[in-house]
Amino acid sequence: MSANCCQHCEPDDGGPAYRRVLWAVLAINAVMFAVEIGAGVMAGSASLQADALDFLGDAANYGISLFVVGMALRYRASAALAKGATMGVFGLWVLGITAWHVWHGTLPQAVTMGAVGLTALIANGASFALLWAYRTGDANMRSAWICTRNDVIGNLAVLLAAAGVFGTGAGWPDAVVAAIMAGLALQGSWIVLRQAAGELRSVRAARSTVPAE
Repeated sequence: MSANCCQHCEPDDGGPAYRRVLWAVLAINAVMFAVEIGAGVMAGSASLQADALDFLGDAANYGISLFVVGMALRYRASAALAKGATMGVFGLWVLGITAWHVWHGTLPQAVTMGAVGLTALIANGASFALLWAYRTGDANMRSAWICTRNDVIGNLAVLLAAAGVFGTGAGWPDAVVAAIMAGLALQGSWIVLRQAAGELRSVRAARSTVPAE
């Protein structure tokens, strides 16, 4: 019932509560990037490296969100366009990493993948819970939530990849998961770019209808 009542309500886009949430998830993502990039390189895991790059991209995105929060819609939408483009670049980068590991026949360390993947899942679960209330806001807010949603899905996939590598003794489960994560990033990029572009069009349309003094 309450969900229906608030279907068209937007959270406070400039309030201190949202700023505190962004600072919290920014810190979580920065720490997890440092942890996961090192573990991914040592374990030879494309999916862990992909997830680490995702943490880095998300930390940058949350920083952009903090910078523009409370500004006019056109500034927030412009920032969302930049974040959507970043998500797209991340997706293409992950595809490149995956192709490199497939070409070299890398066999990742399943135990390391599982341990780090579980830690990342806990971290992203906390971020997901913090951002849940802002999932239906403007493109800037929605992009932050989509990033975290994709992270949770990616972490679950990394755990499945670790189990697959452990069970098969082959690296293809890791490559498959990394490719799926790249697809999620590209899908999220499209969603954010489309909404941000729509918001910018609405701003331009509103400005064009204002009579000149």
